[in-house]
Amino acid sequence: MNQDVIFQTLGTLSGKSIGVVTLNIEKALNSLNLGMVQAMTKQLLAWQQDNDIAFVVLDGAGEKAFCAGGDVRAIYHASMANPQSMTQEACDFFSEEYQLDYLLHQYGKPVLVWGDGIVMGGGLGLMAGGSHRVLTERSRIAMPEITIGLYPDVGGSYFLNRMPGKTGLFLGLTAYNMTVADAHYVGLGNHFLSSDDKEPLFDAIAEVSWSDDVALNHLQLSDLLNSMQENATASMGDSLLAQNQVEIDQLMSGEIEEVHHQISSLDTELDWLKRAQKTALAGSPLSWFLIFAQASIGKDKTLAECFKWELGISVNCCSYGDFCEGVRALLIDKDRNPQWRFPHASDVTPEAVTQLLTSPWNNDNHPLKDM
Repeated sequence: MNQDVIFQTLGTLSGKSIGVVTLNIEKALNSLNLGMVQAMTKQLLAWQQDNDIAFVVLDGAGEKAFCAGGDVRAIYHASMANPQSMTQEACDFFSEEYQLDYLLHQYGKPVLVWGDGIVMGGGLGLMAGGSHRVLTERSRIAMPEITIGLYPDVGGSYFLNRMPGKTGLFLGLTAYNMTVADAHYVGLGNHFLSSDDKEPLFDAIAEVSWSDDVALNHLQLSDLLNSMQENATASMGDSLLAQNQVEIDQLMSGEIEEVHHQISSLDTELDWLKRAQKTALAGSPLSWFLIFAQASIGKDKTLAECFKWELGISVNCCSYGDFCEGVRALLIDKDRNPQWRFPHASDVTPEAVTQLLTSPWNNDNHPLKDM
């Protein structure tokens, strides 16, 4: 029994049940490991076929986080033991994580994600797949992969490219910490409740007449959340991203050299923008190129194509990129002083970028070919 993730069913007056998935490693901010991913996939597939289950709720244990990302230590140790080669650990984790995210996006039945507290990286991959993505005043949402030599994966190639203007590129390069208003503005959340509304929400869910009609269940869940949102005691506030959209688009306009220069030479008194600038310039120069390649996809790829594209890059980052050094500096030795493969974006060679962007698989042998 995997106690890192807990599955429960809640009865309702209608006779239908609600499946509840609780990520349960509070001390690790509910970060995902492979066992959790596998257990969730198995249970969600069972609930998807179970006519007694009206919809599914995802939440996290404790008050600090829904999910702070993936627990990448196992991938790090495997990659360090097998330098310059693709490991089974990296391939298994990323491919099964992406399949879980894709399952949520395609689930059919409503998926309510309680996005309270920290929602980062792999946690955002789960949340993006939900049909009803609830934010609270405590939500803090980011894609901080540039700090560990990755790029915003878990479907980021799909949802970042559908945000207003060049916001997606900005979020990827700067790991900007979104408030609830920011996350609502860019579409990562579509409902807002107070953090102390969780128990009243579950009480209210129990009294709704859920049925076998999936479309009706979606509608009834939306109506319930909307009515509770009107009475929420907390306030969403204003979005800095929305207020500064024009400036963000200007800062992010041009090719990689131009944007790097614009961020480097930025002179601002705004604390949030200073933090964004500092993170972008301290991040992996290789990640800069991956994030630009990701942004160049635009809206051309389907969600499935995005996950397939990402899988090749993610395993390559572990084999040839800055991932191991980024994880070492942030999570293993915790010296926060990564020695990136290339000191500066201008030092990055086209060959290094091509190596990272070239998938280890073709369409016939791709681990996600059935997606």
